Amino acid sequence: MTTTLRPAEPLQQLPDGTRSRRYQVCVNSRPVGSIHLGTSPGFGDTVARILDLRIEEPDRRRGRGTVAVLAAEEVARGWGCRQIETGVPAGAGAALRLFEALGYLRRNRGMEKRLGEVPPELPAGSLAHLMSEAEFEAWLAYESEVYARVWIEQGMPEAEAYTRSRRDHETLLPRGLATENMLFSVLEHENERVGTLWLALQDDQAYVFDVEADAAHRGRGHGRTLMLLAEKQAIAAGRRVLGLNVFAGNTPAERLYESLGYAPVRYGLYKQLV
Repeated sequence: MTTTLRPAEPLQQLPDGTRSRRYQVCVNSRPVGSIHLGTSPGFGDTVARILDLRIEEPDRRRGRGTVAVLAAEEVARGWGCRQIETGVPAGAGAALRLFEALGYLRRNRGMEKRLGEVPPELPAGSLAHLMSEAEFEAWLAYESEVYARVWIEQGMPEAEAYTRSRRDHETLLPRGLATENMLFSVLEHENERVGTLWLALQDDQAYVFDVEADAAHRGRGHGRTLMLLAEKQAIAAGRRVLGLNVFAGNTPAERLYESLGYAPVRYGLYKQLV
């Protein structure tokens, strides 16, 4: 039996500049599922994305999904893409195993925690204040550089990583410090600055975009205090779910979040197309 992809629509050129096309997954011309392939909004035609993959129940566990992914990679190469990425829900163990068997690497994982009604107290000696304009400008320059370096460490070309950092920050912070529903805080311990927090208040939850203990004060529990501050601010704003992203290989952060009760909800994976 031969598994192939059959276009289900013309190639779409979307308003944000990305490509998109849906395909039927067919076995000897018989549809058994679907796959949706696109390109990255941040990097255009250099990075492809498998946006959705579905194989009908009677045809699962027969290698249909594996062949469909490999065929999608060939399409992406034809588009000129050098990398392909996808996201897998944390509960989809079979899908995660499929992609990892095909050489996809874990880039990051999204995690969430359901919050209670009572905000946590910060440890004795720890206080927080919202950033001033000067503090924000210094933080933004530093954080933008760190964010780009993280993507470089994940295998992204340097120029593309800096482009992504610039675009992501411009998109998320169109008004800088005054951007609505964005909170930027400085944590102090015994009157000395020890870390920073960027918290976003979204529709029905809060999200930690950046949290970092200053280098000279790491290993002293301030990272945990910053996360307690995030929970405190989220609860005060009426949000009962707090989400975050952690890159693969950041073991101290992963251990911290797990100890605080965060659970994975989605994995991001990628593969170089050679």
